[in-house]
Amino acid sequence: MSKKDLTKFRTPHTYAIVFVVVMLCWGLTFLIPAGKFSTHDVEYTDAAGEVKTRTVLRQDTFRYLYPLNTDFLAQNVPQLAQDSAFIEANGLDAEALQAFVQTDPATWDRETLEEAGLSDDLLYETYGEAFYDTTKPMNKTATLWGTEDFHGFGVLNYVFEGLVTGDKYGSAVGIVALLLVVGGSFGIIMATGAIDAGIYAFINKTRGLERFALPLLFYLFSLGGATFGMSEEVIPFSMVMVPFVIALGYDSLVAVTVTFLASQVGNAVSWMSPFSVAIAQGIAGIPVLSGADFRLVLWFVVTGLGAAYMMVYAERIRKNPQKSVMYSADQHFRSQLEEDKGAQEFKLGHKLILLEMLAVLVWIVWGVMKNGYYIPEIASQFFVMGLVAGIIAIVFHLNDMTINGMAEKFQQGAADMAGTAVVVGMAKGILLVLGGSDANTFSSLNTILYSVGNVLQGIPKTLAAIGMYLFQSLFNLVVTSNSGQAALTMPIMAPLADFVGLSRQIAVLAYQMGAGFMDAFTPVSASLIGVLGVAGIDWVKWAKYQFKMQLFFFAIGAVVLTIAVAIGFQ
Repeated sequence: MSKKDLTKFRTPHTYAIVFVVVMLCWGLTFLIPAGKFSTHDVEYTDAAGEVKTRTVLRQDTFRYLYPLNTDFLAQNVPQLAQDSAFIEANGLDAEALQAFVQTDPATWDRETLEEAGLSDDLLYETYGEAFYDTTKPMNKTATLWGTEDFHGFGVLNYVFEGLVTGDKYGSAVGIVALLLVVGGSFGIIMATGAIDAGIYAFINKTRGLERFALPLLFYLFSLGGATFGMSEEVIPFSMVMVPFVIALGYDSLVAVTVTFLASQVGNAVSWMSPFSVAIAQGIAGIPVLSGADFRLVLWFVVTGLGAAYMMVYAERIRKNPQKSVMYSADQHFRSQLEEDKGAQEFKLGHKLILLEMLAVLVWIVWGVMKNGYYIPEIASQFFVMGLVAGIIAIVFHLNDMTINGMAEKFQQGAADMAGTAVVVGMAKGILLVLGGSDANTFSSLNTILYSVGNVLQGIPKTLAAIGMYLFQSLFNLVVTSNSGQAALTMPIMAPLADFVGLSRQIAVLAYQMGAGFMDAFTPVSASLIGVLGVAGIDWVKWAKYQFKMQLFFFAIGAVVLTIAVAIGFQ
């Protein structure tokens, strides 16, 4: 009997995973009765210092979807119609209510009661569950096919219905548009060669300063992960970095750590990545790129701790290279370094583009923190970044850039992000299948949140936050797309944070760190496997090296969440 080659196992595509999740969620709605909460408005201060209101659920008002007790309503609603104090206190139309009570109670349902001003919340506040027939809770299950205009939402239309939800200020439409614009802009920037040339120039300048070079490189790649979600882009850089780091006296494990792992550390604690934190915050319904000041400090500290951990191992290898499990495998890099430097000229145009990018990044942070810039403004800023970079490339003749070339690279960059954008819409489809994310609307999701909340009741907030972090870390072992993971998990984690008394910002932080750190470990990450392939490292050897480091990062994440809960991070 031939043995099965496990190395040929292919991780299911994110779309396939989402489809399976949609079908499972649809199946759950046949088993889980629908429920809802009453809601109320609370005031908060936004990033621009303006006082705004937000609707949140009231945890003590959950009830299942029951049939109406028409006998009870027929007896008690006419009394409400005569209660002038009740009518005035709740802003009801007395004449409309009087006309309603004259109709046949057998025809009354939630819609007609709502039209008369008697919402489910108001009746529940007045009578409790007495106006329900509580014999058996009801399910709310989508049909197989349909649209909002024809027969109601159908499960097989989840992609389209998900994509068209929301507006330009939120998911899915706003987030999708932001992704396409940002992808197009970075398509132009990457085509100028400025980022490549800048890193190569940095590598050359640090020769002979090994102990300083690696931490600085770690910060540089971490900055790439924090600002534009650097991941696949690390692969070509690794072709230069691996032999260079080995030439400094280290090994290929250090080379991958200072490049790919550093980029994922930056992604894990990013304050502005449009591909992770921005998507998660948009789905969670909090201001995009809010909390940037806390995350900026976090990025600097965690990146420094990661670099320090790396240097403990790196210096041990530099003092005795034979201790490395990769010593023999790295020999061909040591002998071929001079033939494969891969450096390129760092021109004035490249420098101007990098300075322009830095200026726009500062502009974005300033706009978000001081003026409350949101999705439309941020998208415009990224567009300006790409446009100016392209113009500089044309003026300085970088990579033969032309006006048509700019347009083509923008198109290509936007096309590269189209797949991610669709995932955001698909995630909204999951919510629609579960009945929507509105706490004030009967849905299976509300019942799930209520049940999980009951399980977590009594658990300290810090443990709940760490539990979310652990869940996100384990989830990333299967779904390595940061945007895909945000789209799949944040619709559940955000309202769950409300339920257990945590801010949604903390739920986003737990997602970021769980997804980011684990990206440097999971064997289903195409980017990681690509970098390991360039370095000639078997994943098993990488996993043995990384295991302790991942525990180190998980501990850091747990401490960070503990601090975030203690200070009430919003």
